[in-house]
Formats: sequence, structure tokens, C-alpha cells
Amino acid sequence: MDTLAKQVVVGVSVAVALVALAGAVIAGAGKSFRHERAPGPAALRWSPGACVTGDFALTACNGGVSEVVAIAPDPPGPGDCPEDTDDVLRVGPGRTACVRNFLDPHPGAPGGGGGLLRVGDCVTLDGRERPCARPGWYGRAVAITPDAAACPEDTLDTLGSGSRTICLGPGGQVLDRGACVARPPSRVADRSDVTRVACGSARAWARVLSFETAAANCPARSERYLRSASAPRPVTCLDVLSQ
Repeated sequence: MDTLAKQVVVGVSVAVALVALAGAVIAGAGKSFRHERAPGPAALRWSPGACVTGDFALTACNGGVSEVVAIAPDPPGPGDCPEDTDDVLRVGPGRTACVRNFLDPHPGAPGGGGGLLRVGDCVTLDGRERPCARPGWYGRAVAITPDAAACPEDTLDTLGSGSRTICLGPGGQVLDRGACVARPPSRVADRSDVTRVACGSARAWARVLSFETAAANCPARSERYLRSASAPRPVTCLDVLSQ
């Protein structure tokens, strides 16, 4: 299934800066919940072991496509649903059902676009999970931590909420060393306006040289830099390819 702007300052020699988004909408699993459905027949209960149809209704267990593996609060917190959960359903006031399919595909698998947000999943700029096989995702999670300071050393960018941070590695639109970007439309731009492009493309404006904690640490041949409040090393040093 398919998160609030933190202002940043443009340095003296900066051509552009990023307005970083700070606030991923991560409701328990980082996903939107389905609307509450009417309860099934009287003999059926939303409880572990219950079976669920493809339309997310309770059914006798000689049918159904998935099984309730846990009942959790609404929204579920970290650890409330098992790691292999494929979907999270709202089943009553304050209650959700953690569900796993009997057969493949398992959208809750890393990169599958469903279930719980976990390492290997791809996310959009608003922090929502998206299947890695579909276009439009911003970055891939390498860790999910209480705050950005706890992200692994190789983290290139982050998306966060008040309680958790998604640490992002290479892939998607996240910049890494050697990547090229198109020229942003203005000196101060949304992060979504900084577009990664092929370095052989006519749109390639600059190449990423390094990531630093301060612009003064950029390599000598760096002519411009980007600044993002969300990145662990907030200054992205650039070698301008075309004026």
C-alpha cells in the first residue's frame, strides 16, 4: 500500500537546498488500515486461528485465503504483530487482526508492499510502504530505529515520525556517491524536486562526490552542495557537470 516540512538553510555558496520532510505516517506497521467490517456469523470470532476470505471477512476454516495469527491494539505497536504478517485489519474498536496468507504471494515479505514495515521494504516520501517492484518509491529501509541517531553508519537518508525513524540505504531516489541529479527548479526545493537521473542523460546537472557534516569538508572540486536536515551527514557535495 501506498509522510511535513522542516525548513533548512541555504549555505553561502549553495545553489540549492532541500526542504526535508520530517514525519512519516507510520501507523503501527507503516500502513493504512482497512475499514472495519461487520462481524461474521455468530460462531466465528476474530481470534488467532480464525480464517479470512479474500474480501477480509471471517469464514469457516474449510475455506478462506488467510489466517488470523494475532489480535493487536489499534493501531498495533512494535512487536504486536508477528514478523510474517501479510495484512493488518481493523476488526472492532481498539482491535486489529494480524493476518497471514496460507499461500504465496506473501505481501508481508520484505519488499512485497504489505504487512509490517521492515528492513528491505521500499517506502514513498510520505513513509508509506510500496512494493519494490512498482515504480514511485523513494528509498529502501536498511533499519527502523527509535531516532535518526540510532541508524546504521551506512544510512544515506531518513524518514521519521515522532516515535520511529526509517533509515534508508541505496536505491530509488536516495542519493549515493557517484549518483547524478537534474538541476532543481530553485535554490530552495522540496526533497521530491531533487531528481536522480542517469549520469549519461542530458538532464544530468551534477554528480554526488561525498556526504559531509559541513560544507567546509567538501572536496576541493565540489562547486555546489545540497543540504538536507534529514540526512545523517546533511551536506551532499556536488561536482557540477553542466551550467
